[in-house]
Amino acid sequence: MDEERVPVLVVGGGYAGLSAATLLAWRDVPVMLVEKHASTSIQPKAFGVGPRAVELLRPVAGLEQALADIWAGIGENMRIAIAKSLSDPNPNMIISDEVEELAFLTDITPAAHVGAPQAEIERLLRHKAEELGADLRFSTELVSLDQDQDGVTALIRDASGDRIVRADYLVAADGYRSPLRALLNVPTSGKGELGRTCSIMFDADLTGLVREREVTLWYLQNDVFTGVIVTGTGVGSHVLGVNLSGSETLADFTEERCADLVRVATGLPDLDVRVLDTTSFAMAHVLPDTYRVGRVFFAGDAAHTMPPTGGQGGSTALQDGCDLAWRLWLVITGQAGPAFLDTYDAERRPIGALTADAQLANLGVRMPPAARVGYPEPLDDPVGALIGFRYHSTAILDEPGDDGSILEDPRVPDGRPGSRAPHVVLDWEGQRISTIDLFGSGFVLLADREGGQAWTDAGRVVKERLGLLLTRVVVDEELMDVEGRFRERYGVSGGGAVLVRPDGYVAWRSPHPDPDPLATLEDVLRRLLNRQVPALTGPGLSPDGRAATG
Repeated sequence: MDEERVPVLVVGGGYAGLSAATLLAWRDVPVMLVEKHASTSIQPKAFGVGPRAVELLRPVAGLEQALADIWAGIGENMRIAIAKSLSDPNPNMIISDEVEELAFLTDITPAAHVGAPQAEIERLLRHKAEELGADLRFSTELVSLDQDQDGVTALIRDASGDRIVRADYLVAADGYRSPLRALLNVPTSGKGELGRTCSIMFDADLTGLVREREVTLWYLQNDVFTGVIVTGTGVGSHVLGVNLSGSETLADFTEERCADLVRVATGLPDLDVRVLDTTSFAMAHVLPDTYRVGRVFFAGDAAHTMPPTGGQGGSTALQDGCDLAWRLWLVITGQAGPAFLDTYDAERRPIGALTADAQLANLGVRMPPAARVGYPEPLDDPVGALIGFRYHSTAILDEPGDDGSILEDPRVPDGRPGSRAPHVVLDWEGQRISTIDLFGSGFVLLADREGGQAWTDAGRVVKERLGLLLTRVVVDEELMDVEGRFRERYGVSGGGAVLVRPDGYVAWRSPHPDPDPLATLEDVLRRLLNRQVPALTGPGLSPDGRAATG
């Protein structure tokens, strides 16, 4: 049997898998993705993408605008409430005006929250990944996997037969039940399966019940069922989720029964309903004890299964895929040592667990009181979990006295290592941009104008010596600090510098001038990248730091 060879094999064509494939292909890393289903989802599934996920996707040309176009074609706002039905005159409003409640984000990031269904975004990512050269194979399943110290060997199967694929690394984005997680005997914790839901996609005229160009998400609690209804999803239909009870299965949800349930959900007993599709899914809270086993990395639901309450599951999965892409790229191109990949588990697993627990707490709030026993309390300030989480690993050089926190208030950033690099408005030849616009490709060294030449000279030497993709920027020289906030937000004084990673996180900073910028910067990067021993540019690394092809 012939063997195909690829640096990265991705298993699973959902958010995590598609984002990983897209960002790897964008970085010119050959990648193959296998997905057992024939296509991406037709059901809306998760709704909305948070600004942090958009920040990670926006370096890929056209993606941010395409996401904005999807949202613009759907609506302009979103409301969330707990009610008996859409006709309930007294809904308990959770979010009455999303635009107003998220207005503070404009001072934190240029990336917007995108109100779009997963089905549409998956299609977009699939198209972009294929456009960039990723090898996506739908109707193809992983049959078996073996790994050794040099790579993984996978047996995949499609309609034409079996094939062997040899890869350096594998991204396991194979869902909540994750056959790969089971195959590799990864222990898990959490509350496990919390119940099953029947998802009913339907078409009906809801004029008078919902507002035009607005998404309505109502958690329903009535005498017939508990569940959720989402209208204005952007897929030409609406969705009703009904929690299964007892021994119910999807087979119990006939077309007639589904139509009746929609009438209960809307409060309109005579509503004309057309059922378009039904499926079922498990709502669960499952957390693996590790995100890495050898050369296999878990992402998405395979890494953190969480209830949908709070809307961060999809965004967290997208972040996983984007995060793995830049780490794998650094190692595959020789810019980082192999041990650098341990930082994925160290950084992403605490955030995955925190987000899953927060979503579980949100579920408790939306449940009848008697069912909330044993659930955690909601976060005091959910904004931190939205775009203010912090990382701690060997890829971050914490400063003395760091409190080790994994959340901070992004509204008052201080630029300390382990934090997301703050948004500062810059002027570039008359055009207003953000510091966020500088991040995403390789490392970025931001230097204060005082002593900036010494830092940029050091950056040039280290870039060549280590074979890194490193951009050097002097603030208030090449790019002007429009509002005078760089020093405050990045925590530097005259002559300081900040090193920002490809994911837009501060890896290290020198708050003050350094007597030997070259020696300091080289030492810092060697430690961050597991490059303690001097090394030449990695094999296959092109002059711009991307993986060479051909």
